[in-house]
Amino acid sequence: MLNDPAKESEAEPIEIRCYFVRERNALLVRGEFSELYTDYYLHLMQHKIRHEKERDQLLKDGLAALTLHLASRPWNEAIAWTLNWQDPLQNIFLTGSNRDGQVTGRIFTEDIRERENNLFFSQTNIDGQPARKSMIEIDQLDLFRMGERYYEQSEQLPGRFFRYDEEDIVLITAQPECDLEWFTGLDEEKIRNIDETEELSLLEKRSYRFACGCSQARILPVIASMSGDSIEEVFGEDEVIPAACPRCGARYIVTREILEAYLREQE
Repeated sequence: MLNDPAKESEAEPIEIRCYFVRERNALLVRGEFSELYTDYYLHLMQHKIRHEKERDQLLKDGLAALTLHLASRPWNEAIAWTLNWQDPLQNIFLTGSNRDGQVTGRIFTEDIRERENNLFFSQTNIDGQPARKSMIEIDQLDLFRMGERYYEQSEQLPGRFFRYDEEDIVLITAQPECDLEWFTGLDEEKIRNIDETEELSLLEKRSYRFACGCSQARILPVIASMSGDSIEEVFGEDEVIPAACPRCGARYIVTREILEAYLREQE
């Protein structure tokens, strides 16, 4: 099971490479996401989750965008992104941490809050500091364009995403004194030839994998924190209830017997 913490090491990490573009003063972050997508699909199969083709692509693009963004950030950051889209009504949730090199995400299609506008929420957690939050309006159902909008308004520096290949994605961000005329003139063809046209200096390599770390044992405290009446309402006349991880959508089964045993242990 990919969601069994004891077996998370079976998920093959991907390598993200960070380069400095000399003379242009830009940071280029690049990764090939085939292995990460494979683990994502194994996760869906394991938990019998199915997405429509368009939503599946949105989530994959979001995972790539967040991973590249994480790789450009300090090692002590964990980040969560949520896109609340109104038509069709859905939430796309993405989260990842540089501390453990993990990214995950899911799509919500039920019990979505209706709003006047499409909104994107970002929360960055840094060790020992208050969470940094931001919210921006979004007008395109495109996770790469969403990321660019986030860079423009929240990071206050230009950032652009490109497909070097179908599953080979590039993020390039302008640094102080960046050659902005060159930066704004970039397109996919120029990105594919950038190794030949520009001088790139490798800064570092980082590793990430699709993983959440959730398990039945971690779901139990959430249910146990409910009042006795609420627990009875959830179970009703059943002895078994399904429970889903809010981060990755993994599905678990909780029985009355398991929950009661857990409550006895806590007492």
